[in-house]
Formats: sequence, structure tokens, C-alpha cells
Amino acid sequence: MRRQNMKTSSGVQVPKAVKASRSLNKVLDQSEHIKDLVVEAAVELSSVNAVLKQGLTDQEPLPGVENAIEKSEAVEDKVQDASAKLSLVNQALKTEVKKRHVLEAQLAAVTEQGEADHHAAFHDVLTGLPNRALFNDRLEYALAQAARHGWTLAVMFADLDDFKIINDTHGHDVGDSVLQIIAGRLRENTRSEDTVSRLGGDEFIYLLMEVGSEHAVSLIAQNIIESIQAPCNVNKPGFTLSPSVKASIGIALFPKNGTTAITLIESADKAMYEAKRTKSGYVFAG
Repeated sequence: MRRQNMKTSSGVQVPKAVKASRSLNKVLDQSEHIKDLVVEAAVELSSVNAVLKQGLTDQEPLPGVENAIEKSEAVEDKVQDASAKLSLVNQALKTEVKKRHVLEAQLAAVTEQGEADHHAAFHDVLTGLPNRALFNDRLEYALAQAARHGWTLAVMFADLDDFKIINDTHGHDVGDSVLQIIAGRLRENTRSEDTVSRLGGDEFIYLLMEVGSEHAVSLIAQNIIESIQAPCNVNKPGFTLSPSVKASIGIALFPKNGTTAITLIESADKAMYEAKRTKSGYVFAG
């Protein structure tokens, strides 16, 4: 099943920023190593020059030695100057690395917030299931694929029977817990290619991809009903409840009962009310 393809720009930039920062750290380490070598060379060159000067005072200098010492001292000055400039470069690199780290943290925060906002926009707050917007998107995509490949799809509209009694008797806090438990069961009984969504209140809707036959859909519907009506163990401070609810399911098939998202959902909805009226558990759209 296709996933939402919305992406935040930070989601693309963060890996690049991390890679760049690591590369910059590597360059800094290499530059620090080179600076240490230059400093070491400057110290050794200074020591050599000092020894040579001392030798000139102890004995008659050989031809060209004084000139060589002068050149060596000039080289020493250049090495020391290079060491000082390299230290400045390394300090600038350290500052840039710190800036990169700050940028990485900011990008990571933006990405995390963007992912949270994206999830909230397409998922039910209470149950974490896909919401109507995400379900509609997946249904539209599934219909396009089904028309192209000749698949049969099923849309199942499920409503919890007399759920209002739980809210009125035990409060909405208990009712919300029951909905969360049922949502978890529905998620566990959903194939990876299918989608189960909470439309709101006590209504859920299923999208079944590539169903083989009405009999196969019937088995799935019966399994969902049995899963829903198992007692829900709700533990609250001071008391424990195990309410049980039943469900009525209406089923619409593509292309038999409709070829658009609207007609399939409406057909499944009507069939659900028929299942509720007849207390038959589930009913296929006529």
C-alpha cells in the first residue's frame, strides 16, 4: 500500500548536514595533526640553528656556513609563521564545526516536529489509526490500481452497537480506553496491504486489497466481529471493568457495488445499518 509522499525539506537536508559535519571534523583533525608537525619542525629547526651558531663561535667557520645559517633561520621564521597561520585556520574550523553542530540540532528538531505534525494530520489522536483523510487517499489510490489490474476490493463500514451505554454508564474516560483497546485489536487483525481507519466516534472503516471472493471477505468480517466483542479489560484507579461490545459491519465490493470512493463508502454505510437493524453481524451491499 502506498504511503503518504509528503516530505519536509529538513528531512532531506539533515543527512547531508550530518555528513558535511563529519567531513569537516575529519579535515579539522588532519589540520591539527599537520599543525603539530609544523610546530615540531619549527622547534627542531630552531635547535639545529642554535647548535650551528654555537659552532661558529667555537671555531673558524667554513666557507658558506654563515650564509647557510642565515637561510636556515629564514626558513625557521617561515615555518613559525606557517604554524601561527595554521593555528588561526584551525580555530576558524573549530568555530565552523560548532556552528554545524548547532545547525544539525536545529534541523533535527525541525524534522522531528515536521514528522509529528504530518502524523497528526493523517492519524486519529485517540487511537493512532489512520484518519478519514488518509483513508480516502489510500482508497483513491487502491481504486486506480484495482481498475488497472482488475482487482476486487472491499470496503467495510463497522459501527459499535450500543457503545453510548458505556460512555453514559462509566464515563468517556472508560469509553476512550475501550476504543483504544478495540483499535489495537483491529490493527493486529489487519494485513499490511490493508487499511483500518477510525472515522470518529465509534465508527471504523476497512479497506481490503485484492480480495478473492465474498466468502473470504465474510471470514474476515466474522473475525473482526469476534475480535471486537471480546471483553475489554479497563483498569482505572480504584476499579477494573471488562465491558464487551458488539459490532455491525456493512460491506461493499468494487466494482460490484460501486466504482468510486463515495459510492463504495455510502453502500457500505447503508449495508451497516441493515446489519444493525437485523442484528446479523454483517451484511453485503445489495
